[in-house]
Amino acid sequence: MNMSPESLRAFQQMLSQLIMWLKHVFDLTATWVTQLSWWKFFLFAGVTMIVGGILQDALFSSSDERMVVVQKSKHLPHTVSTPRNFSDGDTDIQIDSKGIHITSGKPVAAPAKAETDRADKDGDARTKSIAPSATPGPAEPPAPPEKEAQAQSGRSDIHINLPPEISKEVGDAINDAVDDAAEQKIEGYREKSSKWFMNFVVLLVVGLFATKALMGGKKRAEAQAMAANAAAERETLQRQVTEAKMQMMQAQVEPHFLFNTLASVEHLIETDPPRASAMQRSLIQYLRAVLPQMRESAAITNLGRETDMVHAYLDLLKMRMEERLQVDFQVPEGLRSAAFPPMMLQSLVENAIKHGLEAKEEGGTLRVTAEVAHNKLRVTVADDGMGFGVVPSTSTGLGLQSIRERLKLLHGQQAQLIIVPNKPGGVCATIEVPYQLAK
Repeated sequence: MNMSPESLRAFQQMLSQLIMWLKHVFDLTATWVTQLSWWKFFLFAGVTMIVGGILQDALFSSSDERMVVVQKSKHLPHTVSTPRNFSDGDTDIQIDSKGIHITSGKPVAAPAKAETDRADKDGDARTKSIAPSATPGPAEPPAPPEKEAQAQSGRSDIHINLPPEISKEVGDAINDAVDDAAEQKIEGYREKSSKWFMNFVVLLVVGLFATKALMGGKKRAEAQAMAANAAAERETLQRQVTEAKMQMMQAQVEPHFLFNTLASVEHLIETDPPRASAMQRSLIQYLRAVLPQMRESAAITNLGRETDMVHAYLDLLKMRMEERLQVDFQVPEGLRSAAFPPMMLQSLVENAIKHGLEAKEEGGTLRVTAEVAHNKLRVTVADDGMGFGVVPSTSTGLGLQSIRERLKLLHGQQAQLIIVPNKPGGVCATIEVPYQLAK
């Protein structure tokens, strides 16, 4: 059969859609089966077999009422006057009061002449014994031209004369045989359908078992990979949000630091212009060195880098405070490579100078220490200045709040900012983070 190109493309498209649909159904079924636990699967298999057996009995079992009706129909009385026809496609058999007429599409060998004569004689004798008063009929005329044409065309037409009683008995026998054959054929079809149905149920359960056993590991691995990818995407998104928040907070700290430093320069311009000029030059050098580092988007830097920035900042302040500011750095060389958040140490030093030492007439000492305890890096900024609440503060507390939020975003509950009074006076502020080397 030749197909047009359009029909061929339509058939290929329909076939591809069918394959995709079957694949989708298989994937859904395999996913559902692999998600079941083994005891649930065996429970499902048992229920499926029970339901299959119930449906098999309901759909394919023989009905007793139908058997009774068939048996009754076999023994219904037949009248001789009603012709009965039987056909198997090639051969037609008609039984009536005149006898048996057999018409076959295939050549049928005529019975031997002796047997035919014997049958005719037996039929005549029975006819005479049953109906003695009947007068013999006229002689059978010669075969008409139609029969000669049938014989020439290959069809066979045989007629056997029987008495009405014999015809009835033969018809009943043939009718019973046909009914029995039809019932046996129907019963055979029913048994085959029942076997096919139950085999389908068994194959379905076995197929689901094989799918769960063979594809369970693959589906679980795919599910775990999807979950891991989703978790990684969530973690990446959360890290991006965290970095954006930290950059925003760091941008808020930078103006705070710059404004305080420029205020110091402004103060020196009013009190000591030559020193203010020197401090301005130092500030320019400091900003050239520090601003590129402050503008980086890294969420973690190292402690050595932060202490160097604080050193440069304190050098600027010492030009204004002179002997009133004493600095004590106790940061071991081995801890300079430890990871530490940027700008936090700078904020603590600024607060210590502004709220503690700068307001004290005789000044004081600023001490910066670093140590590792219980796998935690502890960086402390302590001063012996005015302490809490002695000098009214006009600041908004943005620096300390920013430090707390950044620590929470970076390390959660593993980091903290601790502020306690210092003895005999001043404030002690400590940043505690997990100890690890900076990348």
